[in-house]
Amino acid sequence: MEVRERLGDYLNRVALRHDQFIIERKGKALAAMVPVEKLVELERAARERLLEPLAARRSAVSQKEADRLADEAKHRTRKRKRA
Repeated sequence: MEVRERLGDYLNRVALRHDQFIIERKGKALAAMVPVEKLVELERAARERLLEPLAARRSAVSQKEADRLADEAKHRTRKRKRA
């Protein structure tokens, strides 16, 4: 209820002061409020981490392996959005 009542204040703190908040319900973390720049940084880091195996090989990847890596990235993104 506190977030609903003070959403504008929290948004200002995130946007202007780069504060970060975890939103909980009944003691369970449901969401996070972070500056957009932080979210972009996290997504970039995740993409780079998923691409590391490809860069390390320095050889052609089979279509099957490329499909598996793309599928893994898709599922990780969906899990992150749901969590």
